[in-house]
Amino acid sequence: MVSHHRRAACHITAGRHPQLTLRVERYTGSAKRWDDFVRAQSGWTHSHLYGWRTVMQESMRHDTPYLVATDAESGDIRGVLPLVRVKSMLFGHFLVSIPFLNYGGPLGEPNAVAALAARAAEIAATDKAGVLELRNRYDLGTIPDFDVSHRKITVLLDSSGGSDAVWKRLSSKLRSQIRRPQKEGVTVRIGADQVAPFYDVFARHMRDLGTPVMPRRFFDAVAREFPNDSLFAVAYHDGKPIACGAGFTWGSDDEREFEITWASALRDYNRMSPNMLVYWELMKHIADAGVTTFNFGRCTPGGNTHKFKTQWGTTDQPLWWYERRAEGAATPAEGSGAAARGPEIWKRLPLGVANVLGPHIIRFIP
Repeated sequence: MVSHHRRAACHITAGRHPQLTLRVERYTGSAKRWDDFVRAQSGWTHSHLYGWRTVMQESMRHDTPYLVATDAESGDIRGVLPLVRVKSMLFGHFLVSIPFLNYGGPLGEPNAVAALAARAAEIAATDKAGVLELRNRYDLGTIPDFDVSHRKITVLLDSSGGSDAVWKRLSSKLRSQIRRPQKEGVTVRIGADQVAPFYDVFARHMRDLGTPVMPRRFFDAVAREFPNDSLFAVAYHDGKPIACGAGFTWGSDDEREFEITWASALRDYNRMSPNMLVYWELMKHIADAGVTTFNFGRCTPGGNTHKFKTQWGTTDQPLWWYERRAEGAATPAEGSGAAARGPEIWKRLPLGVANVLGPHIIRFIP
């Protein structure tokens, strides 16, 4: 239920420009106006695009109090903050920008960014949200009453110069690992028609990890909302899907970035290393399309996933996640005790049961 205060506007006098008054309120304008502003900002990410509001509402059924800061006189947009409410009796009440993805947070002029963060904090306090988390890619400077976490990093690879140049920059050991599945007859297909086989692999892999899976409708919504930005890749052996990856491209014409946000492989085929070929084929695809950065997504520094990513010759970039939490509340990344106790049990569930139950659980764990 949406409380009345979220529709009320907040007027804030900009600190360094006392003549400028910002109006901060829930955004009710068009997707085009939002996205035109986002794409004009430095440091924007795919997570800031308006289409995610539709994805979160339709596939995850979450409230989306997206906020906008405008010049009170001219009405020009000065900043935006995509915000999603994730609330349940079991896991708690979170306001996150944005959940299930790696980036988000306020975007725009410094005064607008501060005003948007302050307004989000007011909403969190009034609504008694346990955690407010703004998942920024870059340093926003000091935001009063927010803590900054660097518990996650993103890992980047230079993909400029086309796939031939990228291939030459890889180590001989890595090139050998990529050739191995090719010698085993593994092939990779990339396209919007790969959502269904992608999900088949992804769902089984998540069950095997002991983790509830995102609903199929989430990925269908992603492909529908971002037909020109999203990529779905699936590796096949003897006609069977055995590994997969998916992500997004964003940026300007001369500086574009692709992030592989989800990747999975069936454990029965680990000896073939099909995941290596999925990564390479996506890397090859985006490099030849002129994308200059291949983003391996977020991970925990020093973990096994981080080690896998660094072998490609990558560079680490710390993430700036700004947080406010009520006393005793856990961050979304820490999850809950209920979630932490379940993996071993979850691994034993029949796949069909896990696929039915998983989406009802994971939608509340941002």
